[in-house]
Amino acid sequence: MASAHDELYRLLTEAPGIPGQESAVRDLMRRYLKPLGDELLTDNLGSIVARKRGTADTPRILILGHMDEVGFLVSQITDKGYLRFQTLGGWWEQVMLAQRVAVQTRKGEIIGIVGSKPPHILPQDERKKPVEKKDMFIDIGARSREEAEAFGVRPGDAVVPICPYTPLANPDMLLAKAWDNRAGCAIAIRTLEALQGEAHPNTVFAGATVQEEVGLRGAQTIANKVQPHVGIILDVAIAGDTPGVKPEEAAAELGKGPVLLLYDASMVPHVGLRNFVIDTAEAAGIPLQFQVLPGGGTDAGRVHLTGAGAPSVALGVATRYIHSAGSIVHRKDLDDLTRLTVELVKRLDAPTLEKLLAD
Repeated sequence: MASAHDELYRLLTEAPGIPGQESAVRDLMRRYLKPLGDELLTDNLGSIVARKRGTADTPRILILGHMDEVGFLVSQITDKGYLRFQTLGGWWEQVMLAQRVAVQTRKGEIIGIVGSKPPHILPQDERKKPVEKKDMFIDIGARSREEAEAFGVRPGDAVVPICPYTPLANPDMLLAKAWDNRAGCAIAIRTLEALQGEAHPNTVFAGATVQEEVGLRGAQTIANKVQPHVGIILDVAIAGDTPGVKPEEAAAELGKGPVLLLYDASMVPHVGLRNFVIDTAEAAGIPLQFQVLPGGGTDAGRVHLTGAGAPSVALGVATRYIHSAGSIVHRKDLDDLTRLTVELVKRLDAPTLEKLLAD
């Protein structure tokens, strides 16, 4: 059923924000974070967090989503007015063709579609092969370079998929673009909302990073500024509850609780912090799922290397069809991950941190 957070979800997921051009998302983060902390902090790349002091200055807990989404960058305008593009983030060719996109120009948004040579004129053997990214283009309805430029298009302009925020027939199933990782952005905000008027034995820095999809870059710079003792990274996880996916490939299901990442290519989580998350979820009655991701990484991969080391953990919501034009999450998972993050903050004092570091 609908909740008070639907408008937050809609605004965050519909905002454009490719790596390096996250300003529309950052404006929303600033709007929501400012009343929830005593100070806003940013780095020189554009990551943003709100600081909320609890009953102690330490430990410093850094809670992060990431603002950027997978998208495209206009690399060239052809003589005929078509746009060549560079992908940003991991795109699979088979989810790209015929998708509607929005080009973010200085004159406003221009609608287009990802096109390629039609199969009717391809040799039979080529019809069976996925079209390569290099052979795709964006059609904005221009008939020349001059007309495209008159529309306001320039090389370097951001391009994002079009997929409005849509609760499905089951209203707990939420379809939108950019759940990776506006889900984490929303949960970071909701965590601070839940902590208003609540005592917590630490200082929290909650917000979101830039340029995660192209190398976890903003996480490194904001962590250098905050110098956290602990990192809690909020992201998405691969859903395994669709046809063709084996449980050993991805076991997480929508609506079955947050996902704890046990391993990825950027980080092996600290054992003491991992166990603390498991114990906290059990004590609070929050269901917890588990996943390994040998082919990817999260911002935790940079945060945990801050200074002499900041034990970090990556938590996510199971998400179908990530890195495509539209993805689906379950409302309950967003709620449960928010509850879990709040419980972690309430329980993580200096003696607890000292004990888990010894594990």
